[in-house]
Amino acid sequence: MPAYIATYERGELEERIKTLEDMLNECKLCPRGCGVNRNRDEKGYCNSDKNLVVSGVQPHFGEEDVLVGTYGSGTIFFTNCNLGCVYCQNYDISHLGYGQRMTEEELAIHMLNLQKSSCHNINFVTPTHYTPQIVKALRIAIQKGLQIPIVYNCGGYEAKSTIELLDGIVDIYMPDIKYGDVESGERYSNAPDYFTVCKEAVKEMHRQVGDLKVDGVAWQGLLIRHLVLPNGLAGSAEVLKFIATEISTESYVNIMLQYRPMYKAYEYKELNRGINMSEYRDVIDIASKLGLHRGFERV
Repeated sequence: MPAYIATYERGELEERIKTLEDMLNECKLCPRGCGVNRNRDEKGYCNSDKNLVVSGVQPHFGEEDVLVGTYGSGTIFFTNCNLGCVYCQNYDISHLGYGQRMTEEELAIHMLNLQKSSCHNINFVTPTHYTPQIVKALRIAIQKGLQIPIVYNCGGYEAKSTIELLDGIVDIYMPDIKYGDVESGERYSNAPDYFTVCKEAVKEMHRQVGDLKVDGVAWQGLLIRHLVLPNGLAGSAEVLKFIATEISTESYVNIMLQYRPMYKAYEYKELNRGINMSEYRDVIDIASKLGLHRGFERV
């Protein structure tokens, strides 16, 4: 059974919802800590108030194989984001705000419909700024029979205090670790503290769920994504060193090849090209030498 069933049955889910909702009065859900009162429809960096905005709901077959399985990952894409990535490939959703307002009840129905479609999990994409509303919707879905794993698919810029409130609720954490240095986080995502706060959040995620557990499909654990950027701009060596030495050499790490210039990347000469295979192989070699071996293949 997913972790959230026991948390609900113990009555702890109600307490978490109350705490999360109260956080919206002076929003510090993410490391930006804007302090706006979202319950009064004020908006901070993520341009979100108290209302859920969703851009898409669908069985998704483009995620990692361990999530997709046979029938797909039940993906729910949330609008807006707490990062400002200049190369964002979903910029119409994350930056331009494309999506439709949705109630918690409607979100719960979508979750149940994805389960009825035989999806292996509910995959919340960019959920950080809507965490209270998502947990409220989850309570409704549990009461109506939801019983597949929850995936928290995020950009890695997470407040440890918020992640702690998801202990016993999230089954699979899937954070990006985008950068291993201050300069790139500041220049390309407007987050100079990115790596510092990401490390603390990922450690907490791993403490809760451990390494990724797979029985045909993944059912619990940590799955890390790292996108290789051109010209070594992701600081991949530092990212992989952190994973291997401070998380686990059994970490499942999807080292991603698919970067291409999008959104405002053309304004940055160093980002205005795709990566080449030698750059990708270099990162794979670093990972292998550090003892990492899950989630990627040597090429």
